Amino acid sequence: MTEDAKQRPAILIIDDDEQVRNLLKEILSDGNDCASAGSAEDALTMLHNESFDLVISDINMGGISGLELIPRVLEQTPDTVVVMISGQQTIDYAIESMRAGAFDYITKPLDIRQIDAAVRRALEHHRLLREKRRYENHLEDLVRERTAEVEHLAYYDRLTDLPNRILFADRCTQALAIAQRNQYQTGVMLVSLDRFKKINDTLGHDAGDVVLTEAAARLRNCVGEADTVARSDGDEFALLLTQAKEAGDLADVSLAIAEAFKPPFQLGRQEVYVTVSIGIGIFPLNGDDHSTILRNAGAALYRAKKQGGNNSQFYAADMNAQALKRLALETSLRRAIENEEFITYYQPLVNLASGEVVGSEALVRWRHPEFGVLPPAKFIGLAEDTGMIVEIGDFVMRTACAQTRGWQDQGYGRLRIAVNVSARHFRQANFLDSVVQTLKETRLDPVCLELELTETSIMEDPEAAAELLMRIRNLGARVSIDDFGTGYSSLSYLKRLPIDTVKLDRSFVNGATSDPDDAALVMAIITLAHNLGLKVIAEGVETDEQMNFLRLLRCDEAQGYLFSKPVPGEIFESAMTLGPKRKLSFRANTSRPGLNGLSNVVSLASKPIRSSGR
Repeated sequence: MTEDAKQRPAILIIDDDEQVRNLLKEILSDGNDCASAGSAEDALTMLHNESFDLVISDINMGGISGLELIPRVLEQTPDTVVVMISGQQTIDYAIESMRAGAFDYITKPLDIRQIDAAVRRALEHHRLLREKRRYENHLEDLVRERTAEVEHLAYYDRLTDLPNRILFADRCTQALAIAQRNQYQTGVMLVSLDRFKKINDTLGHDAGDVVLTEAAARLRNCVGEADTVARSDGDEFALLLTQAKEAGDLADVSLAIAEAFKPPFQLGRQEVYVTVSIGIGIFPLNGDDHSTILRNAGAALYRAKKQGGNNSQFYAADMNAQALKRLALETSLRRAIENEEFITYYQPLVNLASGEVVGSEALVRWRHPEFGVLPPAKFIGLAEDTGMIVEIGDFVMRTACAQTRGWQDQGYGRLRIAVNVSARHFRQANFLDSVVQTLKETRLDPVCLELELTETSIMEDPEAAAELLMRIRNLGARVSIDDFGTGYSSLSYLKRLPIDTVKLDRSFVNGATSDPDDAALVMAIITLAHNLGLKVIAEGVETDEQMNFLRLLRCDEAQGYLFSKPVPGEIFESAMTLGPKRKLSFRANTSRPGLNGLSNVVSLASKPIRSSGR
C-alpha cells in the first residue's frame, strides 16, 4: 500500500455546542483523526495551518455562519469536502448549503447511522477529487513534456542537436536588429564539408552521420558563447557571429575553423580527412536582412567551392583586402602617437533646461597619412587588442584637459570636459596616478573632469572598480556610465557604485519619439536615475522632437548632431563668442535626417555660461 492509503482521514468538526462536538468526535474517532473548533473564526485559523479531508460544520453559529464559512474553506483547500449540520428540518436550509458549496447535509437530532453514511460518502468524494487532481497534474506534466519535445524538434536538428534553419533565421533577425540599433557589425558564415558525398557513398550514411556530429562539435569550439552554430542543410552549417567588429575578426574565425578540421575523423578503423569551404557575409555591408546576408554568404561559399574548396571567401571582393588593411593599420598604429597623428575633437554638452553649453566630450580621431582622418570605430578595437589604447587614452585626457583649461582662462566659464576611458586603460595599475598627474600638469580643477566608462568595463570586477571609482571621486572628478542600456543595464548595481551620471544610449533616444517602448524605457531610466541622485545625459539627439521630449522628462543634458557633430578644438572655440550674453552656436550637420537639408545655424543659448554643478 502507498503511504497515502495508510494515512487516516483528517476531519474538522465545527460547532458552538461543546456537547455536539464531543459526540461527533466520539462517533468519528474510530479510523479518523478528528479535531474540533467552537467557531468558524477558530476553524479558519486551523485551516490556515493544516489541511483536512472533511469539514463538518453547524450552520447557525455566532460570528461567521456555516454558510459563510463554506466558500472560505473551498478557497483555501479546494479538495476539502464540507458537510453541514442544522437543527432545521426544512429543505430550504439543505438547498442553501448545497448552493454555497456543501457536499451533504445532516439534520439534528443526530442519527449515528446518518452520520456514518454521510461521512463515508464525503470521504469517498474527497478521494475521487484527490485522484482527479493527481490525474490532471499528471496530464499537464505530460503535455508540457510533449510540447517541449515538439518545440525542440521544430527548432533543432535531430542528428547534431544544433539549431536548424528556422531557429537560425530567427536568431539572425534578432541579432541584426540589435546590431542595427547599436551600429556594429555582425558576421554570417556558411561552412560546407568538402566532398562529403564521397564519404556517404563510400562508407555509408552511418559514417556520414558520425562526421556531421563531430563536425558540429568542432565548430562549436571555434565560436564564443554568444554566437550560434546551426545545421543549415545536409553537409552545410551556418554560423552567426555577433562579436565581429570587422573583417579581420571573421578571417580569424575562418582560420580557426580550418585548423579545427585538420585532425582526421575516426570512423572505426578508418581515418578520414575532411576540409571545409567557407562563405562569409557581413551586416550591414552585405545586406540589411538575414535572407540577403545568407544569400550573399551562399554566393561567397559557391566561389570558395569553385576555387577547389578548403578556403574561405568574403562576399565582397574588397573584404579580403580589408583583412590585409587591418594588418597595415596595426603596423602604422604603433607609429601614430610618436608621429603625433592623433587629434582630439569636441562635441558640446547642452543643459536642456537653460540651453547652455556646459562642456564637451573629447573624442579621438586618427589623422592617418594614407587613409585620411579615421573615426574611432576604425582603430579603437585594434588599439585595444594591441594595448596601444592606454597611450591613446593618456593623450586624449591630457590634450582635452589642457584645452578645457585654456578655454576657461580665455573667459568661457567653467566648462567641463568628458573623457572616455577604455576598459583596458581603467584596469592599469597606475591609472589613478595618471589622472592626478594630468590634472596637475594642466591645472584643471578636478570638478571639471568627467570620466566616462562603459557598464561592461566596470562589471568585469565590480568590487575593484567601485574602490577605484571612489578614489577618483574623492579627487573631485566626476564619473559617468556611457551607453547606458546596452550592457548590464542594472539600476540595482548603479545605486551601489560611486558614480554621478548616466549617459542614455543613442539607440533609445533615436526611437523615443516614434516607438512607445523606447519612450517608456527612456522615461523609466531618467526617473529611476534621478531617484538614485544621478544626472542623466542623452546621447545622439538629432531632432527638435527628441530634444523637446527629453526636456519634458527633465533629462539634465544632451549631445548630438542637432547641436553639433564632433569638431576640432579651433572650430569649437570659433562657435563661442564672448559678450554680455555669451552666445554659443554651432552649424547643424545638413546631412542628418530631420534638418531638411538646410544649412541652419542652431543657437544653443542666449545666457552666460555657468557651471552645471548638481
